[in-house]
Amino acid sequence: MPNDEASHVIQGDSECRDGHYRPKKNLRNQSEEAKLHAAALDSVEDALSQESQNPVELSGTRIGRAYQEAAGIPAMLNTARYGLREMGPIRTARTLTSINQEKGFDCQSCAWPSPDRKRKVFEFCENGAKAVADELTHKRIGRDFFREHSISDLAARSDYWLNQQGRLTEPMVKHQGATHYEPITWNAAIDLLASELRDLASPDEAAFYTSGKTANEPAFLLQLFARQFGTNNLPDCSNMCHESSGVAMVEALGVGKGTVTLEDFERTDLILIFGNNPGTNHPRMLTSLEEAKRHGARIIAVNPLPETGMMRVVNPNPQDYPNLLTFPFKVLGDGAALADLYLPVRINGDVALIKALLKCMLEEEGKGRPSGIDRTFISKYTEGFETLRNDVLAADWNPLLNATGLSMEHIRAAATMCIQSKATICCWATGVTQQPNGVDNVWMLLNLLLVGGHIGRPGAGTCCVRGHSNVQGDRTMGIWERPPKPFLEALCKAFSFVPPDKWGLDTVETLHAMYDGDLKVFLAISGNFVSNTPDSAYTAHAIARCRLTAHISTKLNRSHLITGERALILPTLGRSELDVQLSGAQFVTTEDSMGIINISRGDEKPASPHLLSDVAIIRRLAEATLRGRTTVDWSGMAENYDHIRDAIAQVIPGFRDFNRRIKLERHFYLPNAARDLIFKTSSGKAKLHVCPVPQEKLAPGQFLLMTIRTHDQFNSTIYGLNDRYRGVYGGRRVVFLHPAEIENAGLRAGDLIDIHSHFEGEVRKAQDFIIVPYTIPLRCAAAYYPETNVLVPIRSVAAMSNQPAYKCIVVTLHKSDHVAHSVDISSTGVSTNLARPVPGPHSAAHYRTSERTFTPDC
Repeated sequence: MPNDEASHVIQGDSECRDGHYRPKKNLRNQSEEAKLHAAALDSVEDALSQESQNPVELSGTRIGRAYQEAAGIPAMLNTARYGLREMGPIRTARTLTSINQEKGFDCQSCAWPSPDRKRKVFEFCENGAKAVADELTHKRIGRDFFREHSISDLAARSDYWLNQQGRLTEPMVKHQGATHYEPITWNAAIDLLASELRDLASPDEAAFYTSGKTANEPAFLLQLFARQFGTNNLPDCSNMCHESSGVAMVEALGVGKGTVTLEDFERTDLILIFGNNPGTNHPRMLTSLEEAKRHGARIIAVNPLPETGMMRVVNPNPQDYPNLLTFPFKVLGDGAALADLYLPVRINGDVALIKALLKCMLEEEGKGRPSGIDRTFISKYTEGFETLRNDVLAADWNPLLNATGLSMEHIRAAATMCIQSKATICCWATGVTQQPNGVDNVWMLLNLLLVGGHIGRPGAGTCCVRGHSNVQGDRTMGIWERPPKPFLEALCKAFSFVPPDKWGLDTVETLHAMYDGDLKVFLAISGNFVSNTPDSAYTAHAIARCRLTAHISTKLNRSHLITGERALILPTLGRSELDVQLSGAQFVTTEDSMGIINISRGDEKPASPHLLSDVAIIRRLAEATLRGRTTVDWSGMAENYDHIRDAIAQVIPGFRDFNRRIKLERHFYLPNAARDLIFKTSSGKAKLHVCPVPQEKLAPGQFLLMTIRTHDQFNSTIYGLNDRYRGVYGGRRVVFLHPAEIENAGLRAGDLIDIHSHFEGEVRKAQDFIIVPYTIPLRCAAAYYPETNVLVPIRSVAAMSNQPAYKCIVVTLHKSDHVAHSVDISSTGVSTNLARPVPGPHSAAHYRTSERTFTPDC
């Protein structure tokens, strides 16, 4: 249960954690030189541009029948198979029973929360198990490996192959002009990086990037070091996934985080899920959805693709069955239905869809019928309703339907469910945020909740489904480029120095600064920067202009191969590994999607005796760089992480008595003012926003393409080459298209095409993708990343958040000059996939409450 510390709770939201989400009204523009060079790079296939991308590997690709149910026995078998292969039987059994346990370690994968109490023996999912096995693999990479493989040789390999080579075991350096990495001592590596930092003309010529895998304690130390060094250049992965969510929620609600808890899922009437594929990206979320259904909730799934994980699930955990005797029969069955209604919205049709739902509700209100509009809540807690109402009622139905690609029957069925719900949760992920109007998309979701009074009541609220396990926590710790004044004042008071107040660079701005020669040293802690950033060719040429790039990593990835003039690989402990410092074994903490701080304590033997923890690396770097001008006891904090948590408690609201509480309670909730109906906005009320329907005018032959993951990957980490929920096996270079579009283009299933993206006269190209017929709206396409990141224009970003628009790419398709050899297309499998049933408007048309059935007239 959330911790009630009312006065302390509210203070935290506006003063620290969410200040960085202020809209970016005046974005940094790409320089004219960089624009010209980006256009030139479009048609150039130089070695560096090619090395930034995965090689074309088509052999062995098979398109067959997609699995109809998520999880179940296939998930159990894949979990066991991957764990046994990477870790062996004993370590597999030991670690899988430690994941997400109060005395174990927090999963390295997604940020879905664990239950407050009564955690199960198996508190993990298939992809979480893969992440742990991937970290604890018995495979190792040392100096002999780098002696054998040149950097160009490694760059010619796929991300999957690179990840499969194993754990990094010792520091490595690439000297200027060198073709290979070679060993370097820790002292020499730290001295090299510190020397480059000290030699910069300005601290702003350096940037410090953080992945969401980084725990709270090292994240706090990294931002402290960067600010003592003199810069706010702290880009992070949130810049690329949920920046739009933060901007929208802070402007509308005063809080940049979701308001619901797991308990709300047991008390809700209706869950709307926008732009999310939980079966692959957050599989443990399926358990919460199944529990919600068990308590009578209805679910509406909104997504261009009919994802298996939203349709049916077979729960593989025996502890979730009240009668254990039914488990064998259930796990062998066809599972439980999840979505009651599936809305196959066109890419970026969310504003139009929500406007249509609101129009239905308002029209019903005008007729004096039940509408789901909560006038009392609106009057007391919101502002801007009449402006929103007038805008919605003035919208014409035909443009709204055309923009969504849905029928009026779809809209009526969804509106009926919204009208009848007394407690609604809206969940969303990057399908909503990675759009040019991502902030508007989130604002419209908030509008839908606010007009119905679905904030601050049990079973209702916002659920911003974060990706990586501590991406939200890193922001809480101060990893952001635009810190608010109260946070800087707290740092000043705690550590007796004046932090810089000039705003720093986000991820896209960092790439522009690299390209323009304004940024010379880049340090990343965790993650795979190159394979996650947009516009692969531009990214590669930008990074190559740095003097030094350094990565704190557990495994080899493409970011170690696309480097500055010099490069460092600094190997670190994994979260599941034992971290022993002078004061003894240490633990770290993380924050999940619902603002819960969890303890995480690794217990496995480290992959190498030469590994340092993230905290130890930052401590050494800070001491070597800052020398006598530091005011921080870096050694003391690195020797005992309790001292870091004491500092966090001094600086960040919501963490009072951090050490005592986390050791005693094992987890606790951070404050959330909006959950208590206190809106820390300029007016003190929640703000409703008017948002225009995007006018994406596609020329003949053009499509909107969205980038997606396979089921065998997490973010850019590739665990395997199968996507069983979409019927793709043994390969990744596929593009999903509606069968009618394939026929209209004179193409066939299995044909090989090149994809060209188009943005303001620039053309980018991704070669050799296999056409796969799929259930997807007309004029829409989907393909996997990072293979398609090369198509994402560096300047195609969301207004106000500067988040790359990975899921709204204008493309054309061109027959390839190559031939797809050894690609097996099963016509039966494809036909089965196209014909699989989804819950449509007729199955959801009669939502019965009390003694009558109601359907709106809209």
